[in-house]
Amino acid sequence: MADDLWSRDEVQSPCVKICVVHPTERICTGCLRTIDEIAQWSRMCNETRAALVQELPSRAARLKKRRGGRAARVG
Repeated sequence: MADDLWSRDEVQSPCVKICVVHPTERICTGCLRTIDEIAQWSRMCNETRAALVQELPSRAARLKKRRGGRAARVG
């Protein structure tokens, strides 16, 4: 949430407070970062943060793969 009184020129964390790590993909289902990326965030420079934030949307498809169930049988 933006603060009208205090702001800094840095890339904000993509955290959406849904912190669940996918068991096989090993990325957070909320922000799509790895555990290492989450842990390193406060030490990353703005350029590294910006590059990571741009990459995150491409990771969403990794969480939508179906491996079985009804969707795998219907065809």
